[in-house]
Amino acid sequence: MNPDDPLLRILACPLDKGPLHLLVPDESVASEEALYNPRLRRRYPVVDGIPQLLPSSGVQVTEDEHEELLKRMAP
Repeated sequence: MNPDDPLLRILACPLDKGPLHLLVPDESVASEEALYNPRLRRRYPVVDGIPQLLPSSGVQVTEDEHEELLKRMAP
């Protein structure tokens, strides 16, 4: 996915139905593309360009991870 993908405007978190933010992979750390809900602090993986938006696919992140993910959010 890219930050300009129109699909990003209509994707929503399956739990609170709010918008999700694209996390850009970081070359300095082994990271992968994901969608993030900063309100619930849940990260959803994007596998082969397909967002995995089942509630069970989301991963709760810690406070430290949350701070790092905020830095990786696409503008």
